[in-house]
Amino acid sequence: MTRVEAKTEARETERVAFLQRSGVGDARRAPMGGDASTRAYERLYLTDGSTRVFMDQPPAFETAVAPPEATPDERRAMGYNALARLAGGRVDAFVAVAAYLRSRGFSTPRIDAFDTEQGFAVLEDLGDGLFARLIEQGQDPSPLYEAATDLQIALHAEPPPAVLETDGARWPLSTYDDLALRTYTEMFLEWWPRYAEREPLPAEAAADWERLAAPIRQRAEAGASVFAHRDYHAENLLWLPERQGLARVGLLDFQDAVRAHPAWDLLHLLQDARRDVAPALEAAMLDRYLAARPDLDREQFLSDYRGLAALNAARILGPIFARQVVAFGKRRYIDFMPRTWGYLERNLAHPDLAPLKAWFDRWIPPETRPRSGPASGA
Repeated sequence: MTRVEAKTEARETERVAFLQRSGVGDARRAPMGGDASTRAYERLYLTDGSTRVFMDQPPAFETAVAPPEATPDERRAMGYNALARLAGGRVDAFVAVAAYLRSRGFSTPRIDAFDTEQGFAVLEDLGDGLFARLIEQGQDPSPLYEAATDLQIALHAEPPPAVLETDGARWPLSTYDDLALRTYTEMFLEWWPRYAEREPLPAEAAADWERLAAPIRQRAEAGASVFAHRDYHAENLLWLPERQGLARVGLLDFQDAVRAHPAWDLLHLLQDARRDVAPALEAAMLDRYLAARPDLDREQFLSDYRGLAALNAARILGPIFARQVVAFGKRRYIDFMPRTWGYLERNLAHPDLAPLKAWFDRWIPPETRPRSGPASGA
């Protein structure tokens, strides 16, 4: 038996023991579709006819997570998760965030059992009604996006606590700060030229990028005042029509939550790299949000939204899409690139981002950007 096979067998032994301890050892297990993380999911079919979801998040697969008070140098020494303010393989983050959201009346999976050290959890099964799948099947997206936007309004109605706590789990809600944003967006400068098979960008390009991006990042950190799911889009939202009000929106994949600028989750929802969101729908949902938030300066909010959306598009195109293709051969990400470039160009068309548009036009000319049709699936 190879070392890899031995580790795989040992992990399966741990899974079986945890499920037995949790009272679901007799359940039939079936793999579920995963995401881009190191987590894996199975649906558990219990003998009483009900179902659960088994989450397997091996902690050893992830780098360390930084405490909120860690200095930039300490975070750099700890690795990528610390730099980017990610929860990594911490099941306690999932449990604590889920409890906080449920306490606000939102729908997250109930946690039936968990083991922080081993990285296991048994969750309530909220079904398969993902917004993305329902829209693909012909459901009108407007009511879904209205509900998702209304949830943001309600979620932002009060500031989140510094620490999220529940029985057996405690998790600090760190600020999505300048260093985290810089870590993500600077990787575009490295990975996009490698993907496009072009020469590395010169020092002049990097210096100009920093001069233009830094004010956007700094406004984002200064405005970090609300709970941010951080990956709030149609693949992580479930429609639960049997529930009432905002509880009809089921939330998944929220363990990397942070305190962030209120535009952050909205731009993920309305400029979704995995599916087309019409400009008219985006504009309507922004109007809906701002109408409910008269305390916000509309023009400043929209300027921050566009700037952060542009940086987020670069984050997706570089370390997520280009890196996955170049470093790991995952060519399916190529299909998502034209859509994300389209969102980026939509943001750059606004006069307040004219200097950033000039940077892209100089260093990443339009003729070198993907122009094929949008992706058809996740």
